[in-house]
Amino acid sequence: MNKCEKQSPKMKERRMVYAYLRVSTDKQDGKNQRVGVDALAKARGLVIDEYIDDEGRSGILEPEKRELGKLLKKLKPGDILLAGEISRLGRSLFMIFRILEYCLNNDVMIMTAKDGYTLGNDIQSKVMAFAFGLSAEIERDMISRRTKEALALRKAMGVHIGRIKGSKNSYNKLTGKEDEIRKLYLEGVSKTEIARRLNVDRTTIWRHKEIFENINQE
Repeated sequence: MNKCEKQSPKMKERRMVYAYLRVSTDKQDGKNQRVGVDALAKARGLVIDEYIDDEGRSGILEPEKRELGKLLKKLKPGDILLAGEISRLGRSLFMIFRILEYCLNNDVMIMTAKDGYTLGNDIQSKVMAFAFGLSAEIERDMISRRTKEALALRKAMGVHIGRIKGSKNSYNKLTGKEDEIRKLYLEGVSKTEIARRLNVDRTTIWRHKEIFENINQE
């Protein structure tokens, strides 16, 4: 009787290559992104398995509100994410850093065509991720400083800030939280997520529209 042969190890699951495109309403923009990631894949000897298209979706939206969020959930160790450029992942450094951190922690490699980044599980990538994180922190501080300076300037000019004394207060749950709301909004956090973090109903945030109108005018 022959000795039992050792079972051959299971074949490793093939890594997947995804191309993420965040396309504006400009069709030429989408075409250029696709040409870029296709050229990158060819240069690296990769075959793109799936294109993820966030057409018309703003990068200010949280990943969960975009097709990108669905993609992040199904990424597995060893997978590769291609993008036209790093800024396509989000509108703020803070958001981009969170996405990079998630991918690196899950052993997912990110490659970008235009800016030439290759971020994986190596020391160089970790140093670059640290640089992104530091930049995001600096950006948050600068946004906070600009907000405070703008408020101080308005006060110096005699512009009333906040509810007029004696007027009906329909936003009492948000009183004193204007700076925090501005900071989160400028970081790219959605209004719904801001409401959740402040423990208020999302309709309360939507009614408090003058905060966001003031930010857009700054």
